[in-house]
Amino acid sequence: MVAITDGDTLKARCGEPGSYQQITVRISAIDAPEKRQPFGEASRQNLAGLCFKTWARISPKDTDRYGRTVGDVECRGQDVAAEQVQAGMAWYYVKYGRGYEALAGLEAGARAMGRGLWALPGAVEPWSWRKRPKTSTSL
Repeated sequence: MVAITDGDTLKARCGEPGSYQQITVRISAIDAPEKRQPFGEASRQNLAGLCFKTWARISPKDTDRYGRTVGDVECRGQDVAAEQVQAGMAWYYVKYGRGYEALAGLEAGARAMGRGLWALPGAVEPWSWRKRPKTSTSL
């Protein structure tokens, strides 16, 4: 991994030395807090601890509307989606989670234990946070 964008997106360099191609990968079936959302930076840092400057196995599943590869990611032998959800660093994204239902149980366990973002009262899902009205700061 060459960069960690946030808790559910990273940049990877693929291919042979001298002809690398950089891709942006959105991790399947999870949604992490946005950068400016409470717990966003902690989620990004956790993903960096799992994947930054390591080899990864990426299994592409789809391409999203932003042109990112959506896929399963494994770093250091660990399923990154499962690790992020279990640590309380991301939500199981039910809307895009068909086939990944096991993540629901990991999220329930993290909630019950108050891990990560579940230690915050009233944690707001990223998909709801993105829809909130934007405040303007005009003078």
